[in-house]
Amino acid sequence: MYPSKNIIQNAVNSKDHTTLVAAVKAAGLVETLSGPGPFTVFAPTNAAFAKLPAGTVEMLVKPENKATLTKILTYHVVAGRMSAADLMKTAKMGMGKNTVKTVQGETLTVTTKGGGVMLTDAKGGASKVTIANVSQSNGVIHVVDTVLMP
Repeated sequence: MYPSKNIIQNAVNSKDHTTLVAAVKAAGLVETLSGPGPFTVFAPTNAAFAKLPAGTVEMLVKPENKATLTKILTYHVVAGRMSAADLMKTAKMGMGKNTVKTVQGETLTVTTKGGGVMLTDAKGGASKVTIANVSQSNGVIHVVDTVLMP
């Protein structure tokens, strides 16, 4: 990934994010995430999508499920550029646990564990930031190991 390229330009070149890219295209979010931002994106890997029940991804990328897919994907985006240090600081401000508002409108709970960042979704599912602070021209990507659900 190159810091001079935007989120989409980098994601399409990542072999670990082909499912995410296909989902972003199906949801019609390419133009948005190519925009000026800045955005903080929690980017699930292909392995994270593979943890979903069989057939879920195939169902979500169908045109009739675009609204649901968009809701899930925008739940992985926060307005502004938040580094891992910013996320950890946010958690510390809440005595080890705090929330960030997503572009989708709901919140993610941010905690720290073992010097890393953990996210908990609205359904109680946890996702670990496995690669932090991947700079983009229009924000930052944090790679996560689980798809977050609103």
